[in-house]
Amino acid sequence: MRTSPAVRRKLISVAAVSAALLTAATAQVAAAQETSPREARAAAVPTAQTEAAPGTTAERLIVGYRSGAAEARSNRSAEADAAAKGAETGEDLDFRRRLGTGAALVDLGQNLTRSDVADVVAEYQADPQVAYVVPDRLNTAQADPNDTDYAKQWDLFEAAAGMNVPGAWPTSTGSGVTVAVIDTGYVAHSDLAANIVGGYDFIADTAVSVDGNGRDSNPADPGDWYLTNECGSGIPGSDSSWHGTHVAGTIAAATNNGKGMAGVAHGAKISPVRVLGKCGGYDSDIIDAITWASGGTVTGVPANSHVAKVINMSLGGDGACTSATQSAINAAVNRGTTVVVAAGNDNDNVANHSPGNCANVISVAATNRSGAKASYSNYGSLVDISAPGGQTSTGTANGIYSTLNSGTRTPSTESYAYYQGTSMATPHIAGLAALMKSAKPSLTPAQIESAIKSNARALPGACSGGCGAGLADAAKTVQAVAGGTPTGTTFSSSSAVAVPDAGPAVESPITVGGRTGNAPSALQVAVDITHTYRGDLVVDLVAPDGSAYRLKSSSGSDSADDVRTTYTVNASTESANGTWKLRVQDTAAQDTGRLNTWSLTF
Repeated sequence: MRTSPAVRRKLISVAAVSAALLTAATAQVAAAQETSPREARAAAVPTAQTEAAPGTTAERLIVGYRSGAAEARSNRSAEADAAAKGAETGEDLDFRRRLGTGAALVDLGQNLTRSDVADVVAEYQADPQVAYVVPDRLNTAQADPNDTDYAKQWDLFEAAAGMNVPGAWPTSTGSGVTVAVIDTGYVAHSDLAANIVGGYDFIADTAVSVDGNGRDSNPADPGDWYLTNECGSGIPGSDSSWHGTHVAGTIAAATNNGKGMAGVAHGAKISPVRVLGKCGGYDSDIIDAITWASGGTVTGVPANSHVAKVINMSLGGDGACTSATQSAINAAVNRGTTVVVAAGNDNDNVANHSPGNCANVISVAATNRSGAKASYSNYGSLVDISAPGGQTSTGTANGIYSTLNSGTRTPSTESYAYYQGTSMATPHIAGLAALMKSAKPSLTPAQIESAIKSNARALPGACSGGCGAGLADAAKTVQAVAGGTPTGTTFSSSSAVAVPDAGPAVESPITVGGRTGNAPSALQVAVDITHTYRGDLVVDLVAPDGSAYRLKSSSGSDSADDVRTTYTVNASTESANGTWKLRVQDTAAQDTGRLNTWSLTF
C-alpha cells in the first residue's frame, strides 16, 4: 500500500540489521566493510542523475526494463521490484504507473537526500534486467520572449557579460511589486504603458518643470532640452533625453507582446516620479519624492496609493551625501523600500558623488559588453554591485537598448535607442530587486542587498578602484531567495565610540550566537563612521579567534569625509558564533571622528 509522502520514513532492511549486528560483534569486520560495494556504486552516480533540476533532488525515477523482463510487461512485477529495491536501500519506493514507452515511473517520496537517490539509482543500475534509470526531470519554459528587438538586449542574456536575467523568469517576473522611477517622468510608450501606475510631478520650480506649473499629479515628461549656456557658462545645449522612460523600459517594459523589448521585471509596475527637468533637479524635490514614493507623508501632496518597494534613482551630483538626503533614504529603507542608485559617470571615486555615496543604498557601477568597468563609470569602496551599463564608444549596439521618444524637444513618436551610463546599469539592479521581492515578499532591503552581493559572479573584465561584489547574476540570486537559502541575519551595534585623533585603536564588539558552522564567504560588514578626513582611518574586522581582516587602509589621497559603506569579507574559515569586533584607528593628527554604528549580515 502507498504511504503518504508526508509520513514516509526510512525502512530498515534485513541487510542493514545484519550489518549492525555484525558491527557490534566484530569491530574489525566493521572497519573492513566500512565502504560496501553498494555504497561505492552509489558514490559513483553523477549528481545530474539524482536531480529533477539543478539543485533540486529528484522525487521520481523513470525505469526502463529490458524487453524480456517480467517488469517490462507486468505492473505487479514492476511494483514488486520497486518494493524489493526499496528494502535493499532502506527507502519506501512505489511504482506509480506505466509510461507510454513501457517504462515504469517509480516514486521516491519527498524528503530524500541526493545520497539517498544515488543509492536507489545504483541499485537499479546493478540489475541486469534494467536497461536504463533516469530522474523524472523538471522542465520549464525556455523559449526566448517574442519581443522583436530582444536580440539587441545583450545585457540580459549574453554569457560573457549579461546579467543572466532569462534564467530568473521561470521563478519570478516581479508581479505584485511597484518600482518608483525617480527621474524625468514618463513619455507615453505602448511597450511600457501596461505597466505604468500613478506617479507624481515633484518639480516645484516652474523654470525647471517646463510644463508651466509646479507640483501636480501628472508625471508626464514634457522634455528637458536646453540651449547652450542655459544651464551654465560653457555648457552646450542638448535635446530632450526622455531619460526616465529609458530607465523604466529596462525595468518593466512589457514582454512577450510581440514587439519591441523585454523588461527585467516585466511583471512589475512602474510609478513615474518626476524630479528632473531643464538643467536637472533640486535635492528638496528629490527628498520629497523619496519620502512619498516609499509611503511617507509630504505636506500638500495626496497619499501615495502605489507605494513602491523599490526606488530607482539614476541621477546624481557632486559632493558628500547630505544629512537631508540621507535622512530621507533612511526613512524609506525603514519603511521597507529598497533604494537603488547610480554610482555616477565621472570615472571618479563614488565617494565624491551623491547619492551614490549615501548609506543604506545599493550603489551601482556600470560594466561594458566585455564585462569590464565601463570607462566612464565611477568606482570605489562605496560601490555595492556592478551591472551592464553599456559603452557606445565601441559601437552603438554595445549600449543598453530601451524605450524612448523621437522628439528632439517635445514628445513626438515613440521609439527605442541605445544609451550608456550608470543610469542604465541601475535599473537592472532595481529590476532584480523587484524580482526578488516578488519571489519572497518578506525580504528586507538589507537582505535584498546582501543576496545580490553574495550571489554575484566575478567581473569577466578588469576593474581598477573597486566595482563592488562583482557582476549581478539575476537567475542565481532569485533562485537563492525563492529556494529558501538564507539571505541575511543581521547582528548590529549602535553604541557610539569616539575615535581619538592620532590615537590608539578603539574597538566595538558584536556578539553573534545561534549560528551553525562557519561564517559565510561573503560576510557583509556595514560601517557608519563620522570623520572629518577619512584618509586617516584604518578599519579592521576582528574575528572571534583574533584574526584581523583589513577593511580600509589609510590614504593621504582619500580626502573625503566619513566612512559609510558595506564591505564583503571572506570569513569562511572563521566560526560564526562568538564576539566579533570592529577596530578603528586614526593614524594622523588634526581630525576627529566617531564610530556610530556597524553590523554583520550572515
